[in-house]
Amino acid sequence: MHRRDFLKQMAALGLVAGAGRLLVLPEEVWAMAPDQTPQPVVAKAQGTNYAHLVGDTVQALGGMKKFVNPGEVVVVKPNMAWDRAPELAANAHPVVVRQVVELCLEAGAKRVKVLDHTCHDARKSYQNSGIKAAVEDIKDPRAVVEFVDERRFVELAVERAKALKKWYFYKDILEADCFINIPVAKQHSESRLTMCLKNMMGAIGGWRGRIHVGLNQNIADMNLVLRPDLHVLDATRILLRNGPSGGRLEDVEVRNLVFAGTDPVALDSLGTKLFGLKPTDIGHIVKAHELGRGEMDLNKIKVI
Repeated sequence: MHRRDFLKQMAALGLVAGAGRLLVLPEEVWAMAPDQTPQPVVAKAQGTNYAHLVGDTVQALGGMKKFVNPGEVVVVKPNMAWDRAPELAANAHPVVVRQVVELCLEAGAKRVKVLDHTCHDARKSYQNSGIKAAVEDIKDPRAVVEFVDERRFVELAVERAKALKKWYFYKDILEADCFINIPVAKQHSESRLTMCLKNMMGAIGGWRGRIHVGLNQNIADMNLVLRPDLHVLDATRILLRNGPSGGRLEDVEVRNLVFAGTDPVALDSLGTKLFGLKPTDIGHIVKAHELGRGEMDLNKIKVI
């Protein structure tokens, strides 16, 4: 079952009724949740024109029309959680985000919402990351940058979770026809690395400090619910130290790389090589693989 059909089943059970209620999904609905293919495909491109890199990787996967249908509402969730300039590699690069939004519009999206549940002040993070200006510069009324509304988190029981049995998820993401994740590859002080799987922290509410107790399993568990249709992993420049917020140019290394795919575990597993690590070095990658969220064996991942 496609992600959007899975979420329609959730909506039919009352998720869209509003916040303030705990939705418990029957096991048969969870059984419909889409699984990854036996051999995931990851597209990779390198160069200095970041817009072209995004276009090339998405096109290699079949083009944005494979993910976005005309008239659909798309939520794009870049990492823009930090009050940092683009060159500091704490957030997704604004050129990468803009190109993803433009491709969605070209595919016929009715509306493209760009948002993140930030760690630093949202207005400063949106502005100083360069992402807000990059999206607004498209000058298309269908593309909007929205601030997260705390009232729009809904509590959801995650029956298949091993630790995060229930938590608060952003309603706009759950209801979107298409959900696109744009993380930046960087070092993280607690999870060691943060890429596709960890970037889902910006799609949850509640007391996120609690998530850091048993962090690796909690990351894996939240990815049972949060299933982006497409991940575009920004490695145009990566943060090697003092993540996740960074702040020093000497901690940044320019790599001029973009990866794209539908399997977050496969993408994160490949991303570990950027830091001289292995997938088994990162706890949440291992645990997400154990939950069936993707492939971590590098020999079983097709890179194009």
